[in-house]
Amino acid sequence: MASFPSGVVVLTAFGDDGRPRGLTVSAFCAVSLEPPLALACIDKSSNTLPAVQHTGGFTANILAAGRERLARHMATKATDKFDSLSWRKPSSPIGGPILEDDAAAYAVCTLRDTIEGGDHWVLIGLVTEGVHREGIAPLVFSRRGYFDL
Repeated sequence: MASFPSGVVVLTAFGDDGRPRGLTVSAFCAVSLEPPLALACIDKSSNTLPAVQHTGGFTANILAAGRERLARHMATKATDKFDSLSWRKPSSPIGGPILEDDAAAYAVCTLRDTIEGGDHWVLIGLVTEGVHREGIAPLVFSRRGYFDL
């Protein structure tokens, strides 16, 4: 599976304490155009999972090229992931921090379905808000390495 290139997404949500949570995922894709649905897979042991369940949604920040360091940091269990980041809240209470300065695009999603898949949960969200930044290429992950398009 490591040979399959994918985009790099930082999935975010707010915990019940109001603090931001997030992690790096490479399993993210569109499911449907009508209605607009997106899919993300998240490890069952993720510290972000309770925040997704609490808010009933998530924000998928599709990282911009050159953001490898951020991708690696968000893949850790560190508790200070958002301390030095610029982010904003979505317009709705559902979803998590939007990393405007670091994302090529983002999608705020209302959690619609959760499916158990081995050691992960497959999250399917209804896209309620989103933007892509013109001229900003995404970061790509393949064979344990990060690449710019």
